Amino acid sequence: MPKDILVRNVADNDADWIAGSLPPGMTQEGYVASLITRARITAETAPSKPKRRKRKTDFTFIDLFAGIGGFHMGLASNKGDCVFANEWDKFAVNTYKAWTGHENVSEEDIRTLNYENDIPDHDILCGGFPCQPFSIAGVSKKYSLGRAHGFDDERQGNLFFTICDIVAVKRPPILILENVKNLRSHDKGNTFNVISQMIDDLGYEMKAQIIDAQGWVPQHRERIFLVCFDREAFTEDEINSFKFPKIPVNGPRLSSILEQKAPDKKYMLTDNLWKYLQNYAAKHKVAGNGFGYGLVDGSNISRTMSARYYKDGSEILIKQKGFQNPRRLTPAEAAKLMGFNERFAKLMGFKVAFPHVVSDMQSYKQFGNSVSPLVTEAVSKEAVKVLKKMKTRKALDGKMK
Repeated sequence: MPKDILVRNVADNDADWIAGSLPPGMTQEGYVASLITRARITAETAPSKPKRRKRKTDFTFIDLFAGIGGFHMGLASNKGDCVFANEWDKFAVNTYKAWTGHENVSEEDIRTLNYENDIPDHDILCGGFPCQPFSIAGVSKKYSLGRAHGFDDERQGNLFFTICDIVAVKRPPILILENVKNLRSHDKGNTFNVISQMIDDLGYEMKAQIIDAQGWVPQHRERIFLVCFDREAFTEDEINSFKFPKIPVNGPRLSSILEQKAPDKKYMLTDNLWKYLQNYAAKHKVAGNGFGYGLVDGSNISRTMSARYYKDGSEILIKQKGFQNPRRLTPAEAAKLMGFNERFAKLMGFKVAFPHVVSDMQSYKQFGNSVSPLVTEAVSKEAVKVLKKMKTRKALDGKMK
């Protein structure tokens, strides 16, 4: 049964247009209703994402533990072509597909795949393998629950071994892996020693460096990057020519990602939550602990955004003019805080920004788990330089034979 709605405050020129274009024999009410129906059908049948522009590509890569595309965008900006992606979180897959346009994302447990047949050949294998078993927060939580951590974590920790299995089968020239800073010190360095030895046993030379994303985004976010080169594919000089990118000095401030207009007040903390966070911080200050909220304004950079940000937003709270209490970042601001900016949106075929395709809660979890595409872009740019040297050398060798 039709429902009545009342349209108020129609602009003069819009009202004049309706009056002037009214079809003979149709009432104004009927005409407005037809316009609404036409607009709805157009919106429902329109493509959910824009047409992707065809880009010139220089190399291929696969994206493991793909998340929402932090590696994909960084490598695509360096003219990489993603030939395979795997991610088992269905909400992250929704975002990945919508943002990158890569429809054929494998959602299976990566350990169950036939690596020879299911994964195409590629130049670069990249991925931020699950880090909770190695993170400071993850280890602390697992200790409190009496659960295993590191490589003893059956579901997540042993996924590094899966990467090694794939590498043994596909032999990509380059690996670019990312994890939390704590990977290097976990279990008194034993975890990192195992990783290093396994990479070496596979015949790869590993370069490792902890990089703070605050050179590119207004967020203190330290992550370790492992860039590994197949010794059979590269000469020693080519491998040694690789250098990690220099971290830009005087990086951006939060003002560069905060919305100009005050956002919806639903992002403001409730009185009860704000009181709880203040009391919690005061209690731990007395105890000599460093726990507490992070209250910032546009002149600051933020703490590291975590996957738990959706719970209370405590690590990054914004002083907002006109708001009684501080507020969380909006999902749009959180995207930019991670580096998913307008430039990458345009690269992926959008006009200005990435669409919001999941709930706020899922968005915050995804950003907290993601790697910054600005950092993967910088790291992969240096790795691709080495890849090009190798390809040029092999092309010249081929001509000389």
